[in-house]
Order: sequence, then C-alpha cells, then structure tokens
Amino acid sequence: MTGLLNRGKLGSAAIALGMITAAFTTEAAADTYKWITFKPQGAGDAQAISTQWFIDEFKKRTGDEHEIEVYWGGSVAKTREIPDSLAAGVGDFGDIVTPYFPDKFPLNNAVGFFIPQPKSTIEISGLMEKWHETYPQFAEELARSNLKAVGFRPLESYGLLCTTPIRSAGDLKGKRIRTYGFAYPALVEALGATPVSVATSEAYEALERSILDCTPIGPALAHGWKYDEVAKYYIEIPLGASFGHLIAMNLDTYNGMDEKTRAIVDQLGKDYAKNYAGELDKTISAVRAGWPEKGVEVIQFPADELIAVIDDERIQNVRKEWIGRAEAAGVPSDEIVEELRF
Repeated sequence: MTGLLNRGKLGSAAIALGMITAAFTTEAAADTYKWITFKPQGAGDAQAISTQWFIDEFKKRTGDEHEIEVYWGGSVAKTREIPDSLAAGVGDFGDIVTPYFPDKFPLNNAVGFFIPQPKSTIEISGLMEKWHETYPQFAEELARSNLKAVGFRPLESYGLLCTTPIRSAGDLKGKRIRTYGFAYPALVEALGATPVSVATSEAYEALERSILDCTPIGPALAHGWKYDEVAKYYIEIPLGASFGHLIAMNLDTYNGMDEKTRAIVDQLGKDYAKNYAGELDKTISAVRAGWPEKGVEVIQFPADELIAVIDDERIQNVRKEWIGRAEAAGVPSDEIVEELRF
C-alpha cells in the first residue's frame, strides 16, 4: 500500500513538473522585440500615439504570444544613430527619419527631392507602399544596411510659419527661411528668399530673435515645437507632405519571424498609415481651432505663384539629381516623377 501511495505521489509530482515545464516552454517561445525611438513616450502627438497603437495591435494580433517593448526618447539610440543601431541588432523595430540620410537612402527619400509637390500625408504613404511593391530596388537599398521597411510615416502637409505676414511671392524677397536637405534651399532661392540652415531644436530661438523670418512646417509640428508662440503667421503655401519616417526593422529579425508573425507585421504596416493619418488630422484640427486664441493668423498664399517657380533651374537640378540616382539603380523614374508633379 505504501509503495502504491509513493508511486501515486511520484506520478502526481511528475505531472506537476510536466505542467510547470510546459508553462515555461510556452513562455520561452514568446518573443519580446525592442523598438528604439527618439520620440518621448509622453509626447502625446500622432507619432507617439500611433507607435503605441502599433505595439498594442501587435500583441493583440499575435494572441499575446509576442510583444514589443519600446525604448523611448533616444534612451538606446539618438535620431541619427537609429539606422546603424537597428542594422547591428541593438533594436528590432525603429523610426528612421529618412530626410536625414539622403545619400544613404536616396530612393526612399524620393519625396525629399520633389518639394513642392501636391500629395497629402496618406497619399504619400500610399505612394511609398506602391513603390516598394513595384520596384524591388527600394527594398534592396535598405537591405544593404540590413533593414526592412514595414511601415511609412509621412509628415503633415507643410506651409510656412512666419514672424511677419506673407501674402505673395513678393513678400518673400530677402526673407531668411530655414532650410535643410536639397529641395528646400533650391525652392527658397527660386522664391527670392535666403536659405538658412538651423537645427530643429534651435529654430524657436532663431524665430524669436529674428535670425529666421520663416520656417517650413505644418500646424501639428509648429505647435509641438512651440514655434507658434513666437511666430504668429501661418502661410498656406502648398509645399505638400514631406516623406518623414520609415517604420523599419532589423532585416535578420524580420526574416527570423515565423510566416504568421511576418504576415501580421506586414498587415500592421499597411494599417498603420491610416491610424497615423487619422491621429495627425485630429491634432491638426485641434491646433488650428486654438490658433485664433493664441493670436496666430492663417494667410492663403497664391498657389499659382508657387507653381510658377517649379521650372526654375535650381529646383529642376535637384529633381534631376534624384532621377539620375534612380536610373542608376535601375528604377524607371517617369511614373514616379509624374505622380509628384503639380
């Protein structure tokens, strides 16, 4: 009888141990991926909100089998460090500010060479998705840095925020306007203004101290950076939505996912654009609604006066530079150029 009891106890212990082992095995099979970003967690803007949405959706759609932990506020890698950090596997997901790397990712920064252009945030996102599906060279450019684009986050449509009213091209003559990249300096010069290179973090003081007269920006970012405290004229000049950020992955991490999880990430990337654009629209509407109380005046700029300078040789040379890079990579540029034409 004692032997039977002992065998029963041993059997129960074995079952319990098996259950514990199974639980640990299941837990071990779950993956926690790292997302590295320069955005502060409490930013409360469309970028931060939509990032959290992606993370929550990933966990939900994988049935809580996998999750993403975010390292906010540049705690792991600063803005310009993220591509190399992702490539090295320091993170699995991350935000790449594409215009900061026009030489490293020229194809994926196509829109940065075509300012002004007429497309909105959601339209640019759709074009980037289409180009990646149509031209393998876009993905190959990133793959050379061990990266994979899984989503697109264009910036909002830009105008000019100025310290004095600008009602026509004539009012821009001699104005000092913040520029960066290739297209903006050429456009500012074509409009008769002076391009000035000033970091985003320094533009508030530059506007306040009249080092700058204007900066290209959208309402959400103007409010987020508090520029609208020191510059009270928002000029509705149709510069178009800039292509801002890639939601990128370490390519090895992406390829190492099982087929089901990869499919979830791919669909999330497509769904992300709509969520982000919706959050951005809500922010822009709220900012615009609050501008009268802050004393910000919105001024319509004659669109035809902007469009008239697009044929300027300086602007066209910037566009030709991208066309040359695209054709050297084997990408037929005609359709892309046409899609970005006014």
